[in-house]
Amino acid sequence: QVQVAESGGGLVQPGGSLRLSCVVSGSIFGIFTMGWYRQAPGNKRELVADITSGGRTNYADSVKGRFIISRDNTKRTVALQMNSLKPEDTAVYYCNAGGLLPWGQGTQVTVSS
Repeated sequence: QVQVAESGGGLVQPGGSLRLSCVVSGSIFGIFTMGWYRQAPGNKRELVADITSGGRTNYADSVKGRFIISRDNTKRTVALQMNSLKPEDTAVYYCNAGGLLPWGQGTQVTVSS
């Protein structure tokens, strides 16, 4: 059974950093392009960043230069390093392969002073 588990969220002040982690079990992880998504209250879920199996990355304009996505295919993990956080980054963050995997519970990120 495929399971996706995100962790690492929390409350941080503007300008701070957080590192999110995601573990995927029960699937052929290495072939998927994996992404981090976020959903703020009242908004649609949006793609923040993704990374191909070969390591090519793509970022939403709103996070370019601040966030870094990485993956470890042997550990079946995807990470999102978030720097220079802004209040508008507040959301629940999820990782997935474009919806091909079951959605996890997500991890809440709150940026506030």
